[in-house]
Amino acid sequence: MLVTGAAGLLGRAVLDALAGRGVPVTALDRADPGDLPADRVFTGDAGDPDLVRRALAGVDAVIHLAAIPAPTLDTPLAVFGGNSRATFAVLHEAAVTGVRRIVLASSMSVLGLAWAQVPLRPRYLPVDARHPLQVSDPYALSKQADEATAAMVARRHGIAVTALRFPFLGGDARLARRAEEFRTDPGSGALELWTYLHTADAAAACLLGLTAAPAGAHVLFVAAPETLAPYPTEDLLAAFLPEVPVRARFPGRAVPVALEPAQRLLGFTAAHLVPLGSSPLAAAEEEPV
Repeated sequence: MLVTGAAGLLGRAVLDALAGRGVPVTALDRADPGDLPADRVFTGDAGDPDLVRRALAGVDAVIHLAAIPAPTLDTPLAVFGGNSRATFAVLHEAAVTGVRRIVLASSMSVLGLAWAQVPLRPRYLPVDARHPLQVSDPYALSKQADEATAAMVARRHGIAVTALRFPFLGGDARLARRAEEFRTDPGSGALELWTYLHTADAAAACLLGLTAAPAGAHVLFVAAPETLAPYPTEDLLAAFLPEVPVRARFPGRAVPVALEPAQRLLGFTAAHLVPLGSSPLAAAEEEPV
C-alpha cells in the first residue's frame, strides 16, 4: 500500500488505520517527520514520476492524499499546477505498474463555493455528484482536474479509482472549535453546508474505497450525517440559503448532502459524531450571508 501525503492530517489517520490492520505501508511526503508508522518512507514531491515509481515498488493499492489543501497556501500556479501534476503522476504511474485499486482525496471545495470570491450558491439541495461545478479558485480547479484524471485513468486501464469529496476534517478538538464557530456565527458555515467528518471516519472511507469499490471511476461525497451547527438544518437553509431550491426534507440537523451513494457503494456511514444538541436559530442571527 502506498499513501501519499502521509504526514498530513488525514495521512496520519490512514497510516494508523492501516497499522492497526497489519497492512504493510509505504509512505510518501515532502519531508519525513520521523514518526510515521510505515515500513518505508520516501521524501519528495509526489509530482516527481521517478520518485513515485520507486515508491510504487511492490505496491498493489494507492491512497493519494498529497496536495496543497487550500488556495491561500501558495501561489495560484503552485496550488493548481502542483496538485494536478501530483495526481496525474501518482495515478498514471500506479496504473502502468499494475495497481488495480486507487483512492484519492477530492474535496467538497470542488463545487466552487467554499473559496469563491464572487457570490455563489448551490444550484439545489441536497448537493450530489451531478451538481454543477462553479469553480472560481485554483484549489477547486485542481480538484476538478483530479477527478477528471481519475476518470481517465480508470477508463484507460480498466481499474477502480474512487475520488472522495471530503468536507472539513478534524479530530475531536479541531471539530469542537469549528462547532463553536458555527454556534456563534452560523452563517459562516453556509457555503460549506455546515459539513464535517472526523479523521477516523475519513480514513475508514479511504480503506473502504480500496476494498468495496468496483472497477470504474467513482465520485462520492462522504460526511457526517449531521451538521456541525447546533440548529435545525431547515432553519439554517431558510436563514442563509433561502433562494436555493430544496428537493428533500432535512429533519433535525440532517446534512444537506447526498450521502446515499457512498453508503450504497462502499457501505460507509460515519461513526464519530460530534455530540451537539439542537436549538432554534435566534432571530438576530437570521441574516443571509
